[in-house]
Amino acid sequence: MSLRTRLLIAVGVIAVVALVLADIATYSLLQSFLYQRVDQQLEVLHGGIEGQASTGRTLYCFGPDQVRPAQASGGRGGPTLGQEGAGVPNAVQTTAIEVRTPSGTVLKGQICPAYQDDTPYLPALPATINGLSLNLPGEKVTYFTAASNKAGGPSFRVRASTLSDGNVLILAQPLADLFSTLHELLFIELAVTGGAILVALVGGLWLVRIGLRPLRDMETTADSIAAGNLTERVSGENESTEVGRLARTLNVMLARLEAAFSARLASERRLRASERRLRASEQQLRQFVADASHELRTPISAISAYAELFERGASDQKEDLGRLLGGIRTETTRMEHLVADLLLLARLDEGRPMEQRSVDLVAVCAEAVHTALAVGPDWPVTFEASAPVEVEGDATSLRQVMDNLLGNVRAHTPPGTAARVKVELDGSQVVVAVADDGPGMDPEESEHVFERFYRSDPSRSRAHGGTGLGLSIVTAIMTAHHGTVGVVGRPGSGTTFTVRLPLSPPTAEATPDESVWAGPGIAR
Repeated sequence: MSLRTRLLIAVGVIAVVALVLADIATYSLLQSFLYQRVDQQLEVLHGGIEGQASTGRTLYCFGPDQVRPAQASGGRGGPTLGQEGAGVPNAVQTTAIEVRTPSGTVLKGQICPAYQDDTPYLPALPATINGLSLNLPGEKVTYFTAASNKAGGPSFRVRASTLSDGNVLILAQPLADLFSTLHELLFIELAVTGGAILVALVGGLWLVRIGLRPLRDMETTADSIAAGNLTERVSGENESTEVGRLARTLNVMLARLEAAFSARLASERRLRASERRLRASEQQLRQFVADASHELRTPISAISAYAELFERGASDQKEDLGRLLGGIRTETTRMEHLVADLLLLARLDEGRPMEQRSVDLVAVCAEAVHTALAVGPDWPVTFEASAPVEVEGDATSLRQVMDNLLGNVRAHTPPGTAARVKVELDGSQVVVAVADDGPGMDPEESEHVFERFYRSDPSRSRAHGGTGLGLSIVTAIMTAHHGTVGVVGRPGSGTTFTVRLPLSPPTAEATPDESVWAGPGIAR
């Protein structure tokens, strides 16, 4: 059974009980009032009859057509009793009168019936009337209700009192009008009670709907939250009612659930990301080991071949011996460079802190350009910088970045290809651009150029002695210095590598230096 039904039943039961109690109280009070009024009427009527009844004179009763003595009419009389010959024509006796001895014998001529619809009725009285109590000095009186002496007759309200001679005077008033009034009241009460219950149920339904509206809103909110919308909140939390307090409590609970669920989702996302990074790291490690093994196998195979030649007698011929030793030296140097690069990448991957001190990046770039011109004079390089630029980092590692980028120009462009190195400021960063006029590269190649052991032309790269780790080392060093490196290239339009590093915190205002660096093609 729903809460709404239970509330309506409770309202209906309370209304019925309250109205029934009110009806009973009203009915009882009116009945008591009407009985008291009848008793008062009998009290007033008693004063006029007592004198005549106590003398033993014959009572004259008023019938529906005429006034006649009680003994001649067989007991018919009227409402006004007095001496013989008194009366009101055309009046009807509405009160029954009877005088009897204490033993219950009715005195002759001392009885008058009450007429109801022109029919005489008398109360059915017991032979002996008990319970007479002292009312006035020398008088005892009692009131009670008696039925009619005829079937279908009215009930009577009876007043019995003692006379001075010891006889009992009985006055009886029919209660037909009283019961008619009470029946009419009962009908009205039933109609009013039914209408009131109907109004109470309709009004109760309306009030219950209004009262339960916040609960329906809570139900709607709960359905929305169950559907996955954890940002929903219960309305009415600012109201100072029981529902308002419940709404505040639920909203606090929902906020905590949302926070816990968000934390759980974030934890799951971090866990999935960690798993992806772990899988990627494992895949990268396997690929790295495979690539390193492949790269090391080449010089080892070459050294093994030279050793086999040596065992077969190449040492007896001076021409072959020199060529053999030169090949071993070349492959050993190549393997040494590869192992050194692998060790450097391993240290960078471990996140070992690098030496941090103020470095003049312009000086580092200028030295790298001088070295590049000395090592590869067939690749002219120009250098441009307007003023010294200070960065925080390791000078040796930054120099290696520049050497690798310039070495990449010599490795992947034909002789005679010009290159340019430019250092300039961009807000709180310094930008070093290494551009060449070589054949450029495809966009797909640009996406993979910083991957370890990646070669766009493996045969040519090995011919030049490359290991495929130069640009990977550049990326790792830039990451350790909180910098970035990028590449832009198009086939036939050359390639530009861009390095960005954060500037050192300013210590003193820099002054432009207009001096010119010595050396061919280098100016500042």
